[in-house]
Amino acid sequence: MTPDFWHGKWQRNEIGFHEGRPNHFLVRHADRLAAGAGSRVFLPLCGKTRDIAWLMGRGARVAGAELNRSAIEQLFAELELAPEVTAAGPLERFSAAGIDIFVGDVFALTPAHLGPVDAIYDRAALVALPGDVRWHYAGHLRGLTGGARQLLISYEYDQSLAKGPPFSVQADEVHALYGADYHVQELETAPVERGLKGLSEVVERIWQLVPRQG
Repeated sequence: MTPDFWHGKWQRNEIGFHEGRPNHFLVRHADRLAAGAGSRVFLPLCGKTRDIAWLMGRGARVAGAELNRSAIEQLFAELELAPEVTAAGPLERFSAAGIDIFVGDVFALTPAHLGPVDAIYDRAALVALPGDVRWHYAGHLRGLTGGARQLLISYEYDQSLAKGPPFSVQADEVHALYGADYHVQELETAPVERGLKGLSEVVERIWQLVPRQG
């Protein structure tokens, strides 16, 4: 998807991907991140997700990456935080106590800009990307974070019946993308209430990815 596609979504407020409350899978499985108070959790393609406030409320520090600047301006307004905005290479860094969000192309984000992270929470990033980009993304994420453990949320539906995003990412693809570097465990599967993109048969899964040792 082109940057203009996503900027247009935010400009037109077509943000059905934004959940108005913390994600139910995250609330139930956050302990699997092994990210206690003071740990730093990275949220790629984060938008203005309410999951950020929820994680910060648990004492985690949050880092994120988001293409659209207005989404992050809205995020900080909702958090009632006044960010310091600085340059981070080709990206902008919005920072306040316990939070750093990098605005721009996530593929331009480097480990030096991001800094150390303890865990990754991917609710809406992998599923936002078409298949030919997902392999690049998975490798970039590993290199960016040193292979930090992850919670990953995916959707499964008949892709022939609707166009993404969010895209359908089958279980075998999750294993193919991450299995060489992580122990991949499915934690929970549930039907998506009210469906998705006009489809009634949509399944949502949450995965734990634990890095393989040496």
